[in-house]
Amino acid sequence: MQHTSHGAAFARRIAVPALLTGLLLPVGAAPAPAQTEAQVTAAIGAAYAKYKGLKEGKNADYIPALAKVNPDLFGIAVVTADGKVYTAGDVKTEVSIQSISKVYTMALVMNQQSPDAIINTIGADATGMRFNSIVSVEWSYKGLGGSKLESAAEMNALVNPGAITATSMVQGTSYDQIWGSISGFYNAAAGRQLTVLKDVYESEAATNQRNQAIGMLMYAYGYIKANPLQAVDIYTKQCSVGVNAKDLATMAATLAFGGVNPVTKKQVMKAADVPEVLAVMATAGLYDDSGKWLYLTGLPAKSGVGGGIIAVSPGKFGIAVISPPLDAAGNSVRAQKAIADISNALGGNPYAVTKGH
Repeated sequence: MQHTSHGAAFARRIAVPALLTGLLLPVGAAPAPAQTEAQVTAAIGAAYAKYKGLKEGKNADYIPALAKVNPDLFGIAVVTADGKVYTAGDVKTEVSIQSISKVYTMALVMNQQSPDAIINTIGADATGMRFNSIVSVEWSYKGLGGSKLESAAEMNALVNPGAITATSMVQGTSYDQIWGSISGFYNAAAGRQLTVLKDVYESEAATNQRNQAIGMLMYAYGYIKANPLQAVDIYTKQCSVGVNAKDLATMAATLAFGGVNPVTKKQVMKAADVPEVLAVMATAGLYDDSGKWLYLTGLPAKSGVGGGIIAVSPGKFGIAVISPPLDAAGNSVRAQKAIADISNALGGNPYAVTKGH
């Protein structure tokens, strides 16, 4: 199997941070001043009041346990640079993290190895297909040596084939050691000990035959080097970790502030690797509506079918909303609307040049 050459990998390594320069600070713009407590509180409160009664969307039901979650659950949290946490609604009830976990496993692999490990093994392009597409695997394989039709993989670590591969890349000599690394990384980003929701894990494990097939195909094509079914099971477990809105906002804020958890003040991941994480979130974070989301908000983000969405305004705040009813693309309806409103109120779009600069 052919991989990107060292020269090409180096060129991409330079290009990705250059691309993200626009995300971190618009050209010619000075850093925007921190928002006041009153402004953050007002923005969150207004969004909560506006969308509390919204009844659009429906819970995911392809995983039986998700269909049972209270659709009225609605919680908002924002974490700022000083570690202050602002909340509205229910920020204590846990839901499963689902695909938001993919961001942090990808970040862990970068932290253990390098961003090159992700882009050379998986890729960083949108597939243009569904998140669990098997056709996308076949197409990407062409780029990794199956034929000469493409020069690089059209895949990323936020779709299931890439995410299962990323999980397989976490370093460790045993299941427990690998899981310990993943759970420890999640705990550090969230600032507390997280646990697996047993009912969700059992429900997913009983219905994840498609992911098992994806794992085996990724193994057959050389993306996964060993133990593909173990990788699928650990991936299933990571998606079943329980989180509340405060946890997710803290995890988002860890990416907003150079890999430092602003609540615990601990360096969770290397600051140099954060731009690459945000790049993949920006291009592939909200399933088939990723481009639309970036167009409207400018925020790197990631959704999960459990109803959570995290979003990052680099250098300003991390934000998360939990609301289980999803739209047709698999993204929380209320979470999208609330995050967009709050970010607009707080000047969160990193592409928007501040007036006067």
